[in-house]
Amino acid sequence: MIDKSQEDTMMEIRDANLNYLMLAQQMIRADKVSAIYRLGLNQDIADLLEGLSNSQLIKLSSANMMLTRFRFDDKAILGMLTSHTKGYAQALAHSSILMAGRAVEAIC
Repeated sequence: MIDKSQEDTMMEIRDANLNYLMLAQQMIRADKVSAIYRLGLNQDIADLLEGLSNSQLIKLSSANMMLTRFRFDDKAILGMLTSHTKGYAQALAHSSILMAGRAVEAIC
């Protein structure tokens, strides 16, 4: 049996998933090359997301897990992204370059 707290968490996950999928689809339709870079997707996944219907988006968003994940698992990149130093713009650019150079993961 799921308690109220778990139910609320699952609803928040579904909402976050739907918002992410809708945003991703909008970005892909507007500028696929930029969306692939910004979302960290590969061409096949971008093509798949672009073609999903609204009902498919809703069904996919109902997964009981987050469909997104952080694109970094490196303390140095996290530090650059959260830095409030004078060189923040440079650190942000550097972290973007590092993340862009990482292999894109595909859903198998």
